Amino acid sequence: MTTTVFERQSRTHHALSLFLLLSPLLLLTPISASIHDYSNEPFTHRSDAFFFHGGSEALFAKSFIRFETVTFTRPREAASVHGAMQQNTGLVEAIILEVRDRNRIGGSYLKSDLLCCDPKLAKEGSCNLGEVIIEKNPDNPEFPKRIKTFFQGTEEKVQMAAQTLEVNATGMYYLYFMFCDPLLEGTTIQGRTVWRNPRGYLTGKMAPLMTLYGFMSLAYLLLGLAWFLRFVQFWKDIIHLHYHITAVIALGMCEMAVWYFEYANFNSTGARPMGITLWAVTFTSVKKTLSRLLLLVVSMGYGVVRPTLGGHGIASRVLLLGLLYFVASEALELLEHLGNINDFSGKTKLLLVLPVVCLDACFILWIFSSLSKTLEKLQTRRNLAKLELYRKFTNTLAVSVLLSIAWIGFELYFNATDPLSELWQIAWIIPAFWSLLSYALLVVICVLWAPSRNPTRYAYLEETGDDFDEEGISLTSSVAKISGDVAAKLDRKERKGSSATDHPFGEDIEEDKRE
Repeated sequence: MTTTVFERQSRTHHALSLFLLLSPLLLLTPISASIHDYSNEPFTHRSDAFFFHGGSEALFAKSFIRFETVTFTRPREAASVHGAMQQNTGLVEAIILEVRDRNRIGGSYLKSDLLCCDPKLAKEGSCNLGEVIIEKNPDNPEFPKRIKTFFQGTEEKVQMAAQTLEVNATGMYYLYFMFCDPLLEGTTIQGRTVWRNPRGYLTGKMAPLMTLYGFMSLAYLLLGLAWFLRFVQFWKDIIHLHYHITAVIALGMCEMAVWYFEYANFNSTGARPMGITLWAVTFTSVKKTLSRLLLLVVSMGYGVVRPTLGGHGIASRVLLLGLLYFVASEALELLEHLGNINDFSGKTKLLLVLPVVCLDACFILWIFSSLSKTLEKLQTRRNLAKLELYRKFTNTLAVSVLLSIAWIGFELYFNATDPLSELWQIAWIIPAFWSLLSYALLVVICVLWAPSRNPTRYAYLEETGDDFDEEGISLTSSVAKISGDVAAKLDRKERKGSSATDHPFGEDIEEDKRE
């Protein structure tokens, strides 16, 4: 994918595309820490050079990269061909570049596809034989930066001098270890490098996410507080659905709090302990699963149109879908947050993404299918209040699905047009959108199904077979009252009529008496 992008930009950058091909999963999987450990890692042959990707981070000005105990080990055969007193018998270079200087690596500016300086270019004085060709940036002469480490005599190991490289400009920085000598093939690297921003070890690309998680933790706390007060106020009118909503709010609060703590710990230590990250990932997967199940059971009319999910194995199918989604989501989240960029291939990640996408599609289809049936049932029964409630819920879901589709398209476009994270300063908005959308849907559900003094507004009425709602009940009461008044008036008229009929000559008798 990276090579294709470079070819589109310029044919003369072919050598550079090979240079960066070493890390095709760089943008797909976050690096596990700002402290990069290397454990006897091999170099990869690309073009006329050998590469090892040492890391890439978004750094602000006044940051640093520190090289600690970085050691190179070459094969015994490569060392034995030299004399014991020979000097500089092998060269390994550390190349640090800002992503916008990528075209300055290699011989493209010399009209050459080579990455390493050959005798012809060396004779012309354009570069030094056996070194990587680098063109300095006139606006920032210190970058791209080259740090040389030489093997001496017949030594099989050489340790890079411990040093700290100051970064004087904000940008996305890449570190590559390279050598041009084919005799060094089979060389390995071990040690570590430390990357640190002025405010901590958290990379510039991830720093806004810590602020986001802090903000979302506060938002969930406020929502939980409002929901709890309403819950306590009308605790006698609580239905089962309210407990499900409470669980989702609590999980969202815990999820955001754990992620904030995980990022804060990362920022202070430079590493991501597996235990904390595992808890955060699990909270995320459980919350995602329960949120989708909540949308599904609400769409099916649970507690509103039907008292339970029983019948025809519906409950079993709902639980099975939830379980499958949790497993698939957990696997994908573990890969993204605990895996290293070199641990998994693109096919492996694709195999984990596809099940989540398919299960999400199943949820969406089932939710809207259930909503259609619920609306039809409410319309047939003329439950006006519940029908209006579900229409609002349906419209909200429809808007959220359309926004999700549009955002997925934007995310694909963003990743396709920015393969090297040049727009890293705004990349945080992609995960932020999904967090905000999930929170907004939960708020809508809390508003529509909030506990109240009149639970018949959305509760299942077992006594009446759920054929009436509060409007129907009030209407029936009014009709009954009117009918009763009319019946009383008619009764009084009948009594007057009957008395006149029983004494038809009453008036004549009174006249006779007077006479």
